[in-house]
Amino acid sequence: MGKEKVVIALGGNALQTGNGPATAEAQLEVIRTTCGYLAEVSRLGYEIAIVHGNGPQVGRILLASETAKDVTPAMPFDVCGAMSQGYIGYHIQQGMKQALRRVGKSYLPVVTLVTQIVVSPFDPAFSNPTKPIGPFYTEAEAKVLSEEKGYTMKEDAGRGWRRVVPSPLPQRIVEIDSVNRLWDSTIVVTCGGGGVPVIENDQGDFEGIAAVIDKDYAAELLAEDVGADTLMILTEVEKVAINFNKPDQRDLDHITVKEAERYIEEGHFAPGSMLPKVKAAVKFAKARPGRRAIISSLHKAVEAVEGRTGTVITID
Repeated sequence: MGKEKVVIALGGNALQTGNGPATAEAQLEVIRTTCGYLAEVSRLGYEIAIVHGNGPQVGRILLASETAKDVTPAMPFDVCGAMSQGYIGYHIQQGMKQALRRVGKSYLPVVTLVTQIVVSPFDPAFSNPTKPIGPFYTEAEAKVLSEEKGYTMKEDAGRGWRRVVPSPLPQRIVEIDSVNRLWDSTIVVTCGGGGVPVIENDQGDFEGIAAVIDKDYAAELLAEDVGADTLMILTEVEKVAINFNKPDQRDLDHITVKEAERYIEEGHFAPGSMLPKVKAAVKFAKARPGRRAIISSLHKAVEAVEGRTGTVITID
């Protein structure tokens, strides 16, 4: 038995470098570095599952599909999401097996599970797209894409303009029974990109829908469903901060759910950036009293899971 059950959500910096398009080879190299940190967490005895984002990747898959539409029909958005799960998961499998071998755990299997997540077709997100996907554009380029393709384009935290799509809340993980069966023996890469969003009809059949589920919310739902002890969300900063980038910026160490909710209400966290991470952490801490959510950086993953850094959110 492992030390603790930990669901790890990987931010975009763990999958590729920079804001521009990345080749498959460059992405694999970044993921190998990422997996080195995750293998160290496993070496310490923690049982882990891995959730990753897919915003840049699914955007590029969709762009390539639409660009080639005169040669081959463009693929539906949900299919592009499933493709991103497959190729990112494949890279993580390669990187994890190499890293596990280096820490003496080559016997541990790593598998990617293409995962569907049920959403409500009546989710208000469908009338208010907010989830950024694909590459960054200048304001002029964004205007052209909006006019020519009908995309909804928004400025993204001072880094440029990106296409945004609906981001409904996850309601149910379709393949959760398979994840639970694999857990004791296998590292599972699941809910990739937040999972492929599907709607369920009256007969219990599923149909894909054009949207991207936030991977932090999907990881939180997974952590609840597998009975995890810890939800660890890895991003670009070591700790969450209030008054970010201001003279009175303050990094947060251990905070309660009530404190986190107050900071959310005060508007300290940017939508599409830190806000969903903090909201997911709060939801997990409330759902499983005595458990913890951690937000920290990838290169501090080991220290964070051991309680030596990061922002920890608990019920009290």
